[in-house]
Amino acid sequence: MEIYEKLWQQILGELQSIYTQETYDDYFSNLNEIYKYQNNHIYIIVENEWTKRRINDIHLMRINSLAKKYHPEPIDFIFITDPSEVPGLVTSKPEYSFGVNYENTNLNRNYTFNSFVVGPSNNFAVKVAMITAEQPGTAHNPLYIFGDVGLGKTHLMQAIGNYIVEKDINKKVLYARASDFIEDYTRDPQFKNMDAFYEKYRTIDILLIDDIQMMSNALKSQDEFFKVFELLYNANKQIVVTSDKPAKELRNFRDRIISRFEWGLSIDIQAPDQDLRVKILKSKLKSSYDPSDYDHIPEESLEYIARMFTSNVRELEGALARALMYCKINNLDFSVPSFEEALESLVSSKKASDSITQNNYIKIQSVVSDFYSVSVDDIVGKSRKSQHSLPRFIAMYLIRRIYDVPYKTIGEMFGGRDHSSVINACNSIELELETDLLLKKAVNDIMKKLGVEK
Repeated sequence: MEIYEKLWQQILGELQSIYTQETYDDYFSNLNEIYKYQNNHIYIIVENEWTKRRINDIHLMRINSLAKKYHPEPIDFIFITDPSEVPGLVTSKPEYSFGVNYENTNLNRNYTFNSFVVGPSNNFAVKVAMITAEQPGTAHNPLYIFGDVGLGKTHLMQAIGNYIVEKDINKKVLYARASDFIEDYTRDPQFKNMDAFYEKYRTIDILLIDDIQMMSNALKSQDEFFKVFELLYNANKQIVVTSDKPAKELRNFRDRIISRFEWGLSIDIQAPDQDLRVKILKSKLKSSYDPSDYDHIPEESLEYIARMFTSNVRELEGALARALMYCKINNLDFSVPSFEEALESLVSSKKASDSITQNNYIKIQSVVSDFYSVSVDDIVGKSRKSQHSLPRFIAMYLIRRIYDVPYKTIGEMFGGRDHSSVINACNSIELELETDLLLKKAVNDIMKKLGVEK
């Protein structure tokens, strides 16, 4: 048992550095000893069902991940309230006991922190989201989460809501897409009876608005959203917003709304790397498929899918679903050749599309470099001279504006730069275009050469 006691102490040390002291004290300060080790499971007794559910729902995946970091053999932690639970079947999913208010939240109860697969591309966002969930209305308000389609923004937002509802069923949480907000506001304009609208959006504790960019050009709805925002914010109610772009890049939005978003904290989610994509596929297999059907899938088959489909999680999971169904229907094994056959049409189409898009990016780099009489190597290289950095920033800005490419991908096109450098470059050009007439003319001329409308 000594080796497992030492392992648990190492994990506790990591948890104390990851979480706030208040969170650590609430869940882990009294869990200094393990109860039993059996069949590659370490059992730890907690004081009540509520604590067990909270650890299973929010913290268990991280704990087991740390166990793999410090222990060479497969091992999982199990939290129990009674020793009689040890011999029984251990389920992988926590039980939920939500109050009646849950039905009015629009939340998907499967979107929890425990089911969100964490990696380098989203680790910071998850930590911030967890702190926000622990301290709604005080920690990070508003919280603005942005990133490209299919990277988990909606999941993370709803995880905050689910956490809060389970912690306190009296909290009124509402999840709504921006398009839902617009529809609710404009549903019955001839009568102007706003009582139902006010009841829905103004009497809540937590407001989760998804895909705020969909409110572009809906100026009357924006004005009403601003009123809701002000009312909730001034009452210390938590507001969480997601978007496919930073607040500064929202088009046709009231300046005062963008300003309010910038009051709080903005966090971004990047595309997952290869290791995280494999972890996501494994998690999907565990949560959505019958283990008896798919418990013998070779690691290299999952790695193949992860290499071929890199843009977003939805694309990745869609490829997995197609490969599994194709192999099952055609009585094939789950080997790499079988997966290649199953996904051949998708991969071919994707490669053709990627090739066309990549040529467009190269064209922008080429036109910008010609305009400023520098080489493409100069603007993708390491030079910090102004004659190279300005066209570099403009090329980054145009690729982002025209094709809405992830910042991380743009960074890779320009010598492997960090995504934060690309964000700064794009924001810099966006800001200077407001006052620098020469720069504005130059960008307009370049766009004409590219055959792009302003």
